Amino acid sequence: MPQAIEQVQFMTHSAPKKVNLLGMDLAHLKAFFTEIGEKPFRAVQVLKWIHQFGVDDFSQMTNVSQLLRERLSDIAEIRAPEIIKEQKASDGTTKWLMRLDGGNSIETVFIPEDNRGTLCISSQVGCALDCGFCSTAKQGFNRNLSSAEIIAQLWVARRMLNERIPEDEQGVVHNPQNESRRAITNVVLMGMGEPLLNFDNVVQAVHLMVEDNAYGLSKRRVTISTAGVVPALKRLREECDVSLALSLHAPNNAIRDSIVPLNKKYPIKELLEACRYYFSGDTKKKQFTIEYVMLAGVNDSLQNARELAALLRRLPCKINLIPFNPFEQSAFSSSKMQTIKQFRDILQKAGYIVMIRKTRGEDIDAACGQLAGKVKDKSRRKH
Repeated sequence: MPQAIEQVQFMTHSAPKKVNLLGMDLAHLKAFFTEIGEKPFRAVQVLKWIHQFGVDDFSQMTNVSQLLRERLSDIAEIRAPEIIKEQKASDGTTKWLMRLDGGNSIETVFIPEDNRGTLCISSQVGCALDCGFCSTAKQGFNRNLSSAEIIAQLWVARRMLNERIPEDEQGVVHNPQNESRRAITNVVLMGMGEPLLNFDNVVQAVHLMVEDNAYGLSKRRVTISTAGVVPALKRLREECDVSLALSLHAPNNAIRDSIVPLNKKYPIKELLEACRYYFSGDTKKKQFTIEYVMLAGVNDSLQNARELAALLRRLPCKINLIPFNPFEQSAFSSSKMQTIKQFRDILQKAGYIVMIRKTRGEDIDAACGQLAGKVKDKSRRKH
């Protein structure tokens, strides 16, 4: 159980800062209500109003007492980032630019398909890892997103897509796991930033995604993508049982050191051992995907494919081959499709499930590795 919420401020001579309830999972919301002298069951009521019905006005929470609604209006708020730009690609992909406090902005992408809708959300303003093939990394880094700013991307996207979870005439939600009635069926933390470098806020937001009283998403349909922060990856197994995508991008340390600088701290052997630990025990509720961006002349040789097949032996994974998406300042180019298919064939013959990711939203810079937003860089990388 979380400690008492230190953010709660009562009336003083100056106006208090209101507590944003948007990012609180059920445990934190129960602690909040206990702190202000209310019964913990209020947390479930308010959680449903915020996340299942998209309400941001306490006065609309009709099953909460009038007195409590007024008190919540005085000390709390439900505040999400503002959308300042929306772009729609020719393939139906939608990208939203959202303004944050402090002059920064982030990008969130919705990718519709015939039988699913995937929302790609950000976890940081910029990224500190500086992977050479990623546009986000070139923007530098400013700060972590709060849990409210992370879950707000899902909250806002549902509003923009006019999504509704099924309910009866009395407003009672039934079967929140009924994916066929959703616009957003999958959430991937693959936007701006390295999620495991913002561990606590990401985990709290993910708890809301899979919470039956909030979004009720299956754990298999929520994916955290990481470049390999080994200590956090080991901790994640104890905190959050969702699917994992590993941005590997190389079959050996020599190549990975040159394109993923984090590898110098956590080399491949150590990283894969952490992944094995994460998936030890019951793996039925989560999936493991290896992400591999195809860079011409860097990591796309047939020998590289054979190395990768040997490296991943006995790991319960599928492999996602990603054609590189070009951006300004990049020194890389994408492998030819014929090369990618030959690479895939070698892996398939070794027994792996392999997909070639279809590039989506490229004409609005919404494809993998292209998200940039607006970052007030504190890393001084450009200097």
